[in-house]
Amino acid sequence: MSLDAPAALRTGLPARPTGASRKSVPLALFLVSMSMIVAAWYWLASPVLLDHALIDPAKKLDCVSYAPFRSGQTPWNSNIIISPEQIAEDISQLAGISNCIRTYSVENGLDKVPQLASKVGIKVILGIWLGRDRVKNATLIDTAVSLAKDYQGTVTSVVVGSEVLLRGEMTVADLREILRSVRSRITTPITYADSWDYWLRYREMAADVDFVTVHMLPFWEDEPIRAENAAAHVIDIYHKVAQAFPGKEILIGEAGWPSKGRMREVSLPSRINQARFVSELLDRAEREKIRVNVFEAYDESWKRQWEGTVGAHWGLLDGDSRQIKHAHGAAVSNYPFWKLQLGAGLAFGICVFAVALLTLWRRRVATGLAPWLAVSACATTGGILLGLGAEKAFYENYGVAGLLNQGWLLTAAIALPLLCVNALMAGRPLPSLRELLGPRQGWPSSLPALVLGVVLMVTTLITVEVALGLVFDPRSRDFPFASVTMAAVPVWTVALLCRRKSDDGVTAEAVFAGLLAAAALFLVFNEGVHNWQSLWTAAAFVLFGAALWPPRFVAVWSAHSNMPFVFRKTLRKQELAVQPVAVASLPPPKPQAATAGGFVAATSKVECDK
Repeated sequence: MSLDAPAALRTGLPARPTGASRKSVPLALFLVSMSMIVAAWYWLASPVLLDHALIDPAKKLDCVSYAPFRSGQTPWNSNIIISPEQIAEDISQLAGISNCIRTYSVENGLDKVPQLASKVGIKVILGIWLGRDRVKNATLIDTAVSLAKDYQGTVTSVVVGSEVLLRGEMTVADLREILRSVRSRITTPITYADSWDYWLRYREMAADVDFVTVHMLPFWEDEPIRAENAAAHVIDIYHKVAQAFPGKEILIGEAGWPSKGRMREVSLPSRINQARFVSELLDRAEREKIRVNVFEAYDESWKRQWEGTVGAHWGLLDGDSRQIKHAHGAAVSNYPFWKLQLGAGLAFGICVFAVALLTLWRRRVATGLAPWLAVSACATTGGILLGLGAEKAFYENYGVAGLLNQGWLLTAAIALPLLCVNALMAGRPLPSLRELLGPRQGWPSSLPALVLGVVLMVTTLITVEVALGLVFDPRSRDFPFASVTMAAVPVWTVALLCRRKSDDGVTAEAVFAGLLAAAALFLVFNEGVHNWQSLWTAAAFVLFGAALWPPRFVAVWSAHSNMPFVFRKTLRKQELAVQPVAVASLPPPKPQAATAGGFVAATSKVECDK
């Protein structure tokens, strides 16, 4: 090729935009980024108007499960006594939306429920919580029997034990003996409540109850069900149970769907899915004359310790505000605060571009298209996911460890895009862990580089800890896909566009990358290919690992035939930065081309290696 050809063609590097094009590229990418953020949140927050209202004041629920425990209160502490005033406040509210409430115990002040319910005209299905302690069981049974006798007009039935067989805390023989004992002491109808499959397994118990109470929670099925099919599934199981117990009344004692939390295969917790499932189930139940007790009235935060975020969000009403989640006549949205989340995302995207421009203005050096594409990717990703990450950090933290993990991941998700954009425009590679943990004279010379290194190091440790938690204790852990993606994308762009001159001494990064890759593989196989939250989280782990240890990843990426043109050119620049330019392959320069030859040598040096 002649040296008279344009420098961009001779070197194989993309030509730098000049003049007006240097200004138009960032502006165009900024507008595209902002538009994508708005479009994404418009789609995410799109409301759904149900054919039938979930809660209609003119058409009350048949019955709903009730527990009075609010923040800081738990039934596992028998010494906690809920005040009658707190219970009365809840029952008065529930009387406006339901004809009946089902309780699960007579401890913790719940023995006052029948009296308080009688004052507002709401019926009670009274529960007795049975366990391994025989003495305690006898005391609770005595209390329930007394309440059933004293409030015969309010207590319509007594549930003697709930899922005690499922928990393995009692044998069938012992349970049947208790059922016969209670049945002989009161005239109020009695029942036992358990998962539908346990009733089919121990059909002999039907002889000791007045009606059969089955729990049907499609989300917790061994084979999870999609929310769209869950109502039909419950009705099908109801008919199956009814055929197994001819002549016995069947009560669906629990049927519900969580509004927040992790996916289980195809089962996705969300506000829309909760409203859809309950609305469709109640509509089918009304047509077929099936009694349904909806699970449950209020969210119960104490369940997070045992069931994670999902366990705390089955309520039709918010556990803290005590407000109805799905107002009558209003469309249901998964993100009721989407305008605030959108505004925060747009502001964050603007900040990312502002940091890039400020860094570029201080350097006063022209830059190519690839860094601006990376800036746009960081701004768009952060602008869309910031609201999701903040919401997940607020709802999915539990205990000190959970608060620290979620809090730091969110902090890193905000800080890393800004720090990485600064590094992109300054042409600085990511600091290695060996630099940060070595002698002080080896630390990064600039403060932004040092802060980036520290934030990246701590984020790496927490991300690996979260990934291992999903491997060894996955059932109740949520998928932090939003925050991890926000952190991984900017780190990856710096690793790709501003590679280190030498990748020696990155053993720690290689180990962490391997752990993240292994955790990602486990998530895919353990959670299945239908769980998009799991797949997204696995992809984020892989991306973060690739950023920590880029040499192998870049080799695979660069070999891919369908790799985007811009990044192939960028990777070619990285190769030229660490390899001698093949000057011998060029024809001898003509005298008049001396200036052009000097330009070739100058532009062969990659800015990212400064």
